[in-house]
Amino acid sequence: MIDRRRLLGGSIAGLVLAACDRTDPRSGVLGAMQRWNDGVQGVLHSRRAARRPDAVTPAGDFPAYHISPELPVAPAGWSLRVGGLVARPRTLSLADLQRMPRTDVRVEHHCVEGWSAIADWHGVRLSDLAEVVGVDPRVEYVDFRSFDTDEDGEKYWSSWDRESAWHGQTILAYGMNGKPLPVAFGAPLRLYGAVKLGYKSVKYLTEVNFLDRATGGYWEEQGYEWFAGT
Repeated sequence: MIDRRRLLGGSIAGLVLAACDRTDPRSGVLGAMQRWNDGVQGVLHSRRAARRPDAVTPAGDFPAYHISPELPVAPAGWSLRVGGLVARPRTLSLADLQRMPRTDVRVEHHCVEGWSAIADWHGVRLSDLAEVVGVDPRVEYVDFRSFDTDEDGEKYWSSWDRESAWHGQTILAYGMNGKPLPVAFGAPLRLYGAVKLGYKSVKYLTEVNFLDRATGGYWEEQGYEWFAGT
């Protein structure tokens, strides 16, 4: 079994020694090594199921984050737009999503800051949504957009590789611990994936776009790892 921490640690050390353009973290040697790293992680995490813990984290001990100066609240008439390379683009209400087959997952959530927490999530598998809209065979990436907005007006977003997006534990969650999703954790709808670090699971969703090209993300454009597998 490959020791992922040693593998990634060696990659990062190589990047530091070779080159690092802070103004464009995806260019040059750094960008090339990041793409190599993403590919290796894709192999390591392909179709892997996350461990199912025994107990959820007590209420109040699960940190909640957003980039908005205040707690983001869904705009009136909120809906989820689903598009990109699909045969049947849709605009879905929360009720539309709740009528689709429900999936429940309990897995450990890992944050890049070093903490972990456990919760039950329920919602719609992204792979089920992909089937509903008729995803084109050329799709290799999925882009997720949010209404969570920072002080400069930039909205939170991220993107995933197809393999991770179609994972059986990747859902669009509208519930947490058996109840409707709290506003602090991304209501009315958030992405949740067991095989990614926390910053990849976009809260306060407004758009899902199926694409044939790679895109970045709010933190990824600032140098954070793009693949970010757990």
